[in-house]
Amino acid sequence: MNLIIRLLVTAIVAFLLTKILPGVHFDGFSTAIIFAIVLGLLNLIVKPILSLFGLPLTIITLGFFALVINAIIILIADYFIDSMMVDGFWWAFIFSIALSVVTSLANSMFSDGD
Repeated sequence: MNLIIRLLVTAIVAFLLTKILPGVHFDGFSTAIIFAIVLGLLNLIVKPILSLFGLPLTIITLGFFALVINAIIILIADYFIDSMMVDGFWWAFIFSIALSVVTSLANSMFSDGD
């Protein structure tokens, strides 16, 4: 049940962010749900590989490169989802930061403390 709540929170936050950020576009809320699922899968499969290869750069940049990896994950999701469009790397970068911050805040509000 916790996974479904987290996916829904991510989908809602992503959909609302597309209304605020002009560089990221979804065709509808169903696209946001698909995005949340694809993002979860990419974070599970691709992100650890990118993080491993990017570890030296992450250490040198004191963690900043981890934000770049998040933006790359957003761009990969954009590649797989036809009804989603990101206007470029910097929009993906801004979207990934905003999505991370707002989703973390929303998930902390819905967590039951365990």
